[in-house]
Amino acid sequence: MNYQRILEGILDIGEAMLCSGAENFRLDDTLYRMCKSYGFKRYDVFVIPSNIQITVETPEGEFLTQIRHIESAGINYDRLDYLNNLARYVCRHTPDEETLREKYLEVMNRKQQPVALTYAAGIMGGTGFAVFFGCGLTDAVVAVLVSLLIVFVGRVLDKVEDNLLVYNLLLAFLSEVVIIGMAALGIGTHPDRIMIGIVMLLISALSTTNGIREVLQRDFISGLINIMNSVLGAAGIAFGIALAMWLLGEGEYDGFILNNSVPVQLVSCTVACIGFALWFRIRGRQVLFCGVGAFFTWAIYVVTFAVWPSNFAATLAGGIFVAAYAFVMSRVNKAPATIFLTASAFPLIPGPNLYYMMYGWVSGDSAMAGNETWVLLETCLAIALGFLIVDVVSRYVLYIRTREKTPGQNII
Repeated sequence: MNYQRILEGILDIGEAMLCSGAENFRLDDTLYRMCKSYGFKRYDVFVIPSNIQITVETPEGEFLTQIRHIESAGINYDRLDYLNNLARYVCRHTPDEETLREKYLEVMNRKQQPVALTYAAGIMGGTGFAVFFGCGLTDAVVAVLVSLLIVFVGRVLDKVEDNLLVYNLLLAFLSEVVIIGMAALGIGTHPDRIMIGIVMLLISALSTTNGIREVLQRDFISGLINIMNSVLGAAGIAFGIALAMWLLGEGEYDGFILNNSVPVQLVSCTVACIGFALWFRIRGRQVLFCGVGAFFTWAIYVVTFAVWPSNFAATLAGGIFVAAYAFVMSRVNKAPATIFLTASAFPLIPGPNLYYMMYGWVSGDSAMAGNETWVLLETCLAIALGFLIVDVVSRYVLYIRTREKTPGQNII
């Protein structure tokens, strides 16, 4: 085999997975497995969000090193699913360089999601969470219009703007201008709640959660990069909304109130998360599984909070459930757990706290800004701990099962 081309093919798959939304530690494991399958004597893999490096020693004793710089990454979970299947195929069949390239191009050239479905996903995600956060009928109409604006302008910016801060700033600014303008015309009675729902289309708090989890797992470089990317995205949202408020006035402030009906909360967050599943380009029955996961994640939060009125405890319980649910669904569907984890966890994401933290800064209410900042960090930590607990438990369970299948191994 041409091991130089084989290594190039493995890096192609790794780069595409990272650009499609793969988690760093899972990608690291996938690359190790592919390298091992080809019989390399030694293989060292280094993955961070902006860089992949692999050094291998071939069966003939030759050392090869290849490096990829990752300029930008997004989320395309359909592609990630098929790339994951391709990685499994590589580990089982170790194809030659030509076959590996053909299989890779088949995945990369898959038909893209229809544009109309992207618009529908934006409406379901933004409007669904607006209703979840207590919006009424006229508010929902405004949320639909702003969600359409987000999708349309976002598709244009995708082609010309790589800076996440600028990207989020422009979208948040335009959204807040429309919401404040509609409120001035008497359309929409809760502009802050509408914007909270829309913010969920831009929020990067899950990157903060993943970053905290990676830091807790001692993957400090990847963790800090993810946290800083999240902070950059959040800063863009805050600056955009703040700029609109400074130019047009602060808008109205009602305070963060969930919809008074728990059944409406459950239905609206389920619809919203199905929209986010489509937003992340998930396809088939996996979309339905994401909706089911979101429904039960929020149900567990509500029940836990009723028994123990603590946001940290309720969020931790929801985080444990959604991580365990994603683990099971990944085995059932033979797909990356990230697919089910991301969309199903959105009801726990502290979008309202980000908005009111920024509102406190703009209005000069330092007490509000400080309190919301603390709740935001507390919520992210609770989600990360929930994910980490399931990671640790599942790792030990898999380790025990492996030892049961291969008794006598790993004994000194």
